[in-house]
Amino acid sequence: MTATTERRGIVVGVDPDRHGYLALAWAAEEAHRRRLALRLVVAVPPPHHPRNADTAARHRARTTAGEEALRTAGAWVRARQPDVEMTTGLLQGFRAQVLAGLTREAALMVLGSRHLSRTEEFLSAGSLVVPVTAQTRCPVVVVGDAEHVTQDPPYLVVGVDGSESAGAALALAFEEADLRHCALRAVAVWQPPVFTLRRGDMLFQAERRLLYETTAGWAETYPDVRLSHEVLIGSPVETLADAAAHALAVVVGRRGGGGYRGMRVGSVVHGLLHRAHCPVITVPVE
Repeated sequence: MTATTERRGIVVGVDPDRHGYLALAWAAEEAHRRRLALRLVVAVPPPHHPRNADTAARHRARTTAGEEALRTAGAWVRARQPDVEMTTGLLQGFRAQVLAGLTREAALMVLGSRHLSRTEEFLSAGSLVVPVTAQTRCPVVVVGDAEHVTQDPPYLVVGVDGSESAGAALALAFEEADLRHCALRAVAVWQPPVFTLRRGDMLFQAERRLLYETTAGWAETYPDVRLSHEVLIGSPVETLADAAAHALAVVVGRRGGGGYRGMRVGSVVHGLLHRAHCPVITVPVE
């Protein structure tokens, strides 16, 4: 059992401004699968000027909308997963900061995606996906598209590059595949170097050996998981997104650092959040 299942529960950010329950459905099913509690949260920003009647009125309207969104979402979950323990909470504060803070005690954080472009995301005050993913202390699941449950056999994709963050992604990917009784595709992406003194085929074989060695221990821990190894050639973002085109989800490690907060997710994670057409699970080293 990994540290993921030992945490307290699954937190899902409910968006009062957006209808649709893909993220909520994913979180409720995962809570049922893992037998974890589910916490539905809406964060309401404080009024900039509490004594100003206009901003106070907007704050009351946001609070009312948040309360209604929680009631509706809670009823939706109870109707579909009545055995899942669930709580709701309307919290005061800026949404990205509030949700990121909750990840310190969560097993998973689940967010919906508005499929914003990179420019829209940077300029939008309502964008949560990149800021929360960049600051999180637990795995974050971004659900912008449904799982491809009709694929037979069903499978997950995990990106592997030998890094510490990829090791954390492997741990969660094997655990998730075992819980779902599905196959796991371990994918390493190799970009041929432009200048090198070594032969390309030697580098490719070295990448393949690294992939087998990295997954060997986890394969022994989870012998029932059907594991395949693939070394694919191309751009990491495009190649992983294509490999996961019909997957239940794609799992990747998060190792970005420095720069403004949106870039701390790393370029591959940032790209997959926009490019992948399945849930994207990012796992920090912590």
